[in-house]
Amino acid sequence: MATIEDCRTALDRLSDNLARADGDVRGAAALDRSLSCHITDLDRTFTGRLDGGRIRVEAVAPGPPAAKAQIRLAMTGDDLVAMVAGELAFAKAWASGRVRLEAGVRDLFRLRNLL
Repeated sequence: MATIEDCRTALDRLSDNLARADGDVRGAAALDRSLSCHITDLDRTFTGRLDGGRIRVEAVAPGPPAAKAQIRLAMTGDDLVAMVAGELAFAKAWASGRVRLEAGVRDLFRLRNLL
């Protein structure tokens, strides 16, 4: 089972991957939005911003998100780690319900390039 530290490392690695991306992926990651990622099995929520093509984690708190971020993710820690490692496709995990993604319609259209 992934730990909080494993999840934080995965989010940092994802941020690095987004920062190095180009083309449509870079454009989709260039949003400036509040972000939350609830790790359901650990019942912890990372909050921060997607800004300038990077994810900036600002806090980790127990429980579900206290405030509604503009982009909201929810998944297990193992799924987060597996997705960032390339062992689990985001689109497949999202379609099967293993990952939840909530955002405004415009943001979802832009984020589809990340899927």
